[in-house]
Amino acid sequence: MTNINNSGSNGSGDGTDELSRHIGIRIDRTVDDVYAYASNPANLPAWARGLGDSIERIGDEWVAESSLLGRVVVTFAPRNALGVLDHDVTLPTGETVHNPLRVINDGTGSGSEVVFTLRRQPGMSDADFERDAGMVAADLTRLKELLESAVGRQR
Repeated sequence: MTNINNSGSNGSGDGTDELSRHIGIRIDRTVDDVYAYASNPANLPAWARGLGDSIERIGDEWVAESSLLGRVVVTFAPRNALGVLDHDVTLPTGETVHNPLRVINDGTGSGSEVVFTLRRQPGMSDADFERDAGMVAADLTRLKELLESAVGRQR
């Protein structure tokens, strides 16, 4: 797991200066393989448990049920050749959280790196930010394990 801290400062001096953190992991699968799997919303419950325990398409929306977040609407970036998997999560309160997510070549030509940018939400404590970072890291680890397993290779 690669944690690349990309701190910005909110200038408050209250210990909550880290505004975003890049959390990444290398996966021994091509960018195309990783993107194809991770961009399919139906696969989210298998690897992105921090987002939802289940997901279904209702009309034009993907709706996830999460024990942590409740019922959320997930809107994905249009399919693209750049590895952009950004998604917006609309919470039950109506607040929308933008989540940047990328699949990039790892430089070897045969593997990829998945990088999630975790953004500190207004009023978020250090403990909550660290909890969210741990959940993202766990989700990325599940994605890696799934895609590198024999089952993932048969996809």
